[in-house]
Amino acid sequence: METHNITTTWKGNMQFESTNPSGDVISIDAGPENGGEGKGLRPKALMLSALAGCTGLDVASLMEKMKLEVADFKIETSGELTEEHPKTYHKVKVDYHFYGSNLDEKKLEKAVNLSVEKYCGVMEMFRQFAKVEVAIFYHKI
Repeated sequence: METHNITTTWKGNMQFESTNPSGDVISIDAGPENGGEGKGLRPKALMLSALAGCTGLDVASLMEKMKLEVADFKIETSGELTEEHPKTYHKVKVDYHFYGSNLDEKKLEKAVNLSVEKYCGVMEMFRQFAKVEVAIFYHKI
């Protein structure tokens, strides 16, 4: 059984440093509106980065396996928070943007769908508490 262990250390005021299993460190801080200095990532927004990173790794791997020509690829993720505390994401949108002169839209859609429906564990976790909407956009360059 795989287990991830991280250590998050208070650095004063509202700042923390958090390790990752790779050994990398990220800074976490609240915004000025919540007593922080905005010198780090916000915890909830970090969840959206985790979602985009998880599905992005899947899609990048599948693009390589399918030998797809893609000049650039980005994922835009947005989360709508509930009004009441504890504020949680109840609606999340994940937009995949592919750029290239010779995009195989059918195969790229298959790669995204495999990630969304089968491989991305973070996507599945999000579905436990939020409605997740996915869209794919193709940009010819």
